[in-house]
Amino acid sequence: AHISYYDYTNLTLRYTTNTSGTWVSEAPDSSVNDVGTYSSIALDSSDKIHISYYDWDNMKLKYAANASGIWVSETPDSSVDDVGTYSSIALDSSDKIHISYYDWDNMKLKYATNASGSWVVNGAIDPSTLDAGMYSSIAVDGTDKIHIAYVEYFGTGTVKYATNASGLWTVEFPDPSSNDMGDNVSIAVESGGTAHISYYDLDAATLRYATNATGTWIVETPDASGDDVGSYSSIALDADSKVHISYYDWDNLDLKYVTNESGAWVVTTVDNAEDVGMYSSIAIDTADNTVHISYYDFANSNLKYAVKE
Repeated sequence: AHISYYDYTNLTLRYTTNTSGTWVSEAPDSSVNDVGTYSSIALDSSDKIHISYYDWDNMKLKYAANASGIWVSETPDSSVDDVGTYSSIALDSSDKIHISYYDWDNMKLKYATNASGSWVVNGAIDPSTLDAGMYSSIAVDGTDKIHIAYVEYFGTGTVKYATNASGLWTVEFPDPSSNDMGDNVSIAVESGGTAHISYYDLDAATLRYATNATGTWIVETPDASGDDVGSYSSIALDADSKVHISYYDWDNLDLKYVTNESGAWVVTTVDNAEDVGMYSSIAIDTADNTVHISYYDFANSNLKYAVKE
């Protein structure tokens, strides 16, 4: 397992892994006083680490990697005064970097990639002028096409989906029925381009899931068991393209997990210690369908990790 996170005590980006058999932690970027919020992590084909994150000191998007053997950080976008929150990172088949993030100055979604060899920034994916781009999540399909889920916050208040799968950027509304979406939209994409999105419906205070697997968007409620459940969700697909979602249960202050691998949605409480489960992130080892979840223990102010083997 490989986890990136923010150290509130020292105001810095941290990375930890259990590759050696025990947990080892590093600070990939100690160049400024407050850096590392909104981090997102990805591994390349050589198991090198790539992290996107926000630099509060300079209010910029940053990117760090240890591909050269040491940690090297860059600033992919310094075009405006405040840019880089809600970042999400993904790699393509050539190990090129793709990052989605939010531009506070212009209140819009942005996308940066080094696929051409240098950083190229696109701020015109979504023509909306209604503050679209918060809580972004990015994925790359089997043909290296880009898929991004995010929220149009002050406009429709709903989840949006952008992709360049057709060769041009197109924008869709997976769930136009609700107009108040909450935190942590998360996307996973099959190799053929089918998208799966988890998100929190603030209106109904519940977890939602949307997919275009049938050619049109279908919305489901994987967990309707509580009065307030589904925030801080994270989604992943296994080798059979079955869905796995981790999320927070506000009702019981627990970490929860739901999957449809049996054909129907099955909900599990992973950790019911006192107030755990915020900021969860899920990943699947597709070789054996092992599920890994990192999350925050609010009661003890600790990073936690759970594995389902």
